[in-house]
Amino acid sequence: MKNNSLNIIPLLLPEIKDLIRMKKFWELRELLTKIHYMDIAEKFEEFDDNEKIIIFRLLNEYTAIEVFESLAFGEQNFLLKNLKNIEISDLLNDMSSDERVDLFQELSQEDMNKLFSLMKKEEVEDVKTLLKYPDGTAGSLMTTDFVKMSPNITTREALFQLQEDLKAGDSEHIYSSYICDENSILLGAVDLQQLVKNGHSTILKDIMTDTNNIKVNALAEGKIVADIFTKYGILSIPVVDTQNKMLGMIVFDDIVDLIEENNTKEIYELGKMHIQDGEEIKYSNSNSFDLLRRRLGWLLFLLIFDFFTATVLKNYEIALSKVVALSFFVPMLLDTGGNAGAQVSVSIIRGLALGDVTLKNCWSIIKKEVIASLLMSLFVGIVAFIRAYLLQKSFSISFVVGSTMSLVVILAVLTGIALPILSKKIGLDPAVLAGPITTSIVDIAGLLIYFNIAIRLLPDLKGVF
Repeated sequence: MKNNSLNIIPLLLPEIKDLIRMKKFWELRELLTKIHYMDIAEKFEEFDDNEKIIIFRLLNEYTAIEVFESLAFGEQNFLLKNLKNIEISDLLNDMSSDERVDLFQELSQEDMNKLFSLMKKEEVEDVKTLLKYPDGTAGSLMTTDFVKMSPNITTREALFQLQEDLKAGDSEHIYSSYICDENSILLGAVDLQQLVKNGHSTILKDIMTDTNNIKVNALAEGKIVADIFTKYGILSIPVVDTQNKMLGMIVFDDIVDLIEENNTKEIYELGKMHIQDGEEIKYSNSNSFDLLRRRLGWLLFLLIFDFFTATVLKNYEIALSKVVALSFFVPMLLDTGGNAGAQVSVSIIRGLALGDVTLKNCWSIIKKEVIASLLMSLFVGIVAFIRAYLLQKSFSISFVVGSTMSLVVILAVLTGIALPILSKKIGLDPAVLAGPITTSIVDIAGLLIYFNIAIRLLPDLKGVF
């Protein structure tokens, strides 16, 4: 039933509310066992405060923890302020260490100290240790709930240890077990498939795999961790200190959250919206002022930047008044230039993010893009010339439009390449200088090119400037 519950909870919401109203809690408990914990967490905010407490208390221990870990901080904080101390104690002590530290990062020091008083000493120390790692590093992403084994035990003993760890709740992640010496120095790893397919008397040190390339330092950036997961297609990765001592592990579902956050951040940067730590805009819990706060700053910046476009047009208003036809083609020139620049800048930014474009190979990339831009400029220049001629029947105006279009495309491509690579070189986020900023620069430069070519080639403008 749980596997088919993708869209079931919206249909069950009225029934759940009715069972609470009629105080049929045993029936409600049975119903909740048939709903996936993610569905419960997703619709949790649609219940009133009293319903939330009742529902949460009727969940079995495992589901309650999973639901709590999947809730937004606001809902988590509500439960922490309304559950009994014994319930909070059991909840916090049984949470996975990485999810627990995510919660504590959002708490005030006062609330943190209160919750520490309800937790086991070793769990408190675990939280304090993880909180020391800077946000976004491997240490802040890792869980300390991992399986550590001796290199000298057999696969039979290893499987028995896994069973005991699972029963005790010491680890829920058994993708890989990590082989360490008596000082917790990481020696290698063995996955569940290896344990099952080898004979019971096989010694772990004889089948363990090397982890020299598949491990990260606790202070490594999250992007490095994500790149390793992507490159090797693994489900977990060990986290070590500078002495190669095993500290924890990062599992795939945690790095997926980071990748999603980074992708959200990148998309919003391309759209020139306030990032707010990669938090996704959700219309279900956003209001008009949230949207205003996210968008207004960049919009005003770009507006001020585009004042220069108006200034250029103002300076060449005499040219426009004498040859009115020039104004017909301004939108076409600027839009095409902006589109060409955006195409290239997005490709370069994505390449920088994936490691396909680096400062070492950028000259090779630039060469390819320049050749492509020359070919593109030839095609669009011819099309623009034909369009202008069909509209105005003037060879000189058509030549001005066509040649300007070719030069604008080349300029746009070069700008789309240069801005992201330059920002990367000086330590800025390449996405910040992409999209609209590239377009604004191309607009200004494109107008200057357009009018200067027109002044030199059109007879009506000879001697005007």
